[in-house]
Amino acid sequence: MNKSFEPWLYLAPMLLFILLLVLVPLITGISYAFYNFDLISGTREFVGLDQFIRILNEDEIFLTSLVNTLFWTSTSLFFQFTLGLALALLLNNGFRGIKLIQPVLFVPWAVPSFLIGLMWVWMFNPVTGPLPYLFEWLGLMDLPENILSDPDHAMWGPITANVWFGIPFFTIMLLAALRSIPREIYEAASMDGVSGLQAFRHITLPLIAPTIIITLMIRAIWVANFAEIIIVMTNGGPANSTQIVATYIYDTAYQKMDFGYASVLSIALLFMLMIYGFTLGHIRRKMKVYI
Repeated sequence: MNKSFEPWLYLAPMLLFILLLVLVPLITGISYAFYNFDLISGTREFVGLDQFIRILNEDEIFLTSLVNTLFWTSTSLFFQFTLGLALALLLNNGFRGIKLIQPVLFVPWAVPSFLIGLMWVWMFNPVTGPLPYLFEWLGLMDLPENILSDPDHAMWGPITANVWFGIPFFTIMLLAALRSIPREIYEAASMDGVSGLQAFRHITLPLIAPTIIITLMIRAIWVANFAEIIIVMTNGGPANSTQIVATYIYDTAYQKMDFGYASVLSIALLFMLMIYGFTLGHIRRKMKVYI
């Protein structure tokens, strides 16, 4: 047997698995974008690029959902990463009672997303939850009202729930990265008179930077596609103020039963996430980090 062919023989089962379970559904889904489906009669009509033209010229809801997606993803990532890094640093330094507190910090990761949505809906409701009264006490509201019914502030409800849910992911990943750094590096830096802030800036951050990049990439793709919490809490309302591309795809496909146009929206989301992934990958390759 040709030795150059032998590795492909071993890879054949996995390549076939990827072809059947990834590429075939992907290509099939993309092909739907060129058809207009009539589910009542069970027929479909080839419309070519008409639906792509529609998304560019006629669909104002898509533009709104696109802006909301950028805000939803960037804001969620910022707070998830910041709070997750703070918790990881706290857990890495250790303190009394850490064995009791550490499991509690990871509870949100074990709760199903639809239950998280319901829980925070109750928290923001002035009849069942304390948050409206807390906002009134802080002077953020004149009266204890549900922000989920306010188009100007409704997005902060799902963002809060998403941040609460996503903090453990960053905490776990960044804590693992922090604990992989040899303590001898910090001891040598301390002997040279390096302060704690300088050590964090010049030692900790560069060494965990690869983990930060990959976790941000994975989590951003996850959050951009994470429609469950928004569907449970606001269903994209009020007045599309919490409508992101993922929820718009769900609404188009399963509420309006327009699978062809939902496929076009999915392609647009896939294209944007690919650009984001390639950009972060380029940044990662340009980083002068050695571990």
